[in-house]
Amino acid sequence: MILTEFDYVRPVALGEALALLRGTRGARVLAGGQSLLPALSTGQDTARLLVDVRHLEELRGIERAAGRIRIGALTTLAELAAHPAALAEAPEVAAAARANGDPQVRNLGTAGGNLAAGGRATDLPVAAIAADAEVELAGPGGRWTVPAEEFADSGVPAGAVVTALLVPAAGRAAAFEKTADRATRYPVCATAVRITHDGPRIAVTGATTRPVRLRGVEDRLRGGPYTTEAVLAAFRAEPRELFVPGRGTSAEYLGHLAGVLAARALQRADQALA
Repeated sequence: MILTEFDYVRPVALGEALALLRGTRGARVLAGGQSLLPALSTGQDTARLLVDVRHLEELRGIERAAGRIRIGALTTLAELAAHPAALAEAPEVAAAARANGDPQVRNLGTAGGNLAAGGRATDLPVAAIAADAEVELAGPGGRWTVPAEEFADSGVPAGAVVTALLVPAAGRAAAFEKTADRATRYPVCATAVRITHDGPRIAVTGATTRPVRLRGVEDRLRGGPYTTEAVLAAFRAEPRELFVPGRGTSAEYLGHLAGVLAARALQRADQALA
């Protein structure tokens, strides 16, 4: 399909970008373009104006401060996957970035775009939920943060943009596992875990309607052990309607797959504590 007609503008500051988004109906943010441009070309999405924010340096970079890792929205997935602070203090987030697509996609795709991609499962949101991260947004009223779990449900408000992902730095006791669709590389099922003093945090995507934290599974596994048998039993106790069949897979299969992936991730995270 041929792209429909739209206008294009390249603002020089975040404030200008926000004004354009607020003042133009049908305006969309263009960052890496790895989700938006295919959606526009297939008719899955529309736009009257593309606001290109790719050159706004204030939205780039990764830094560690006050016990958190701040990941700018324009940080590429390749940069995030290889960054020493993310690898050492938020390995589930680095692994989720590394699991996205292929090298070409990771070199262009951005952290903010992966978080904000609607209508399909992506890898970074589930890792952000397991890490108890927050999404920083900017809009007409200034900047604010939203828990990653809440953001996965609500998305980006009209007239706002994602500016950063704020991830608690918690060491190496975290992991990410994924089974990908062979054609698209989107997750059939992906799980992210982080082991804390209060017990495990476990989140799933792909097999569910949206990225979700599985508090029931967490409660059943509190205190361990994280054996495959124990994890699978904890997942079997979840309601089957939580898992949504599709692409030739049943809810039962997806629930089992989520448990297998979670067991692998928990065992690797647990080994990092030893």
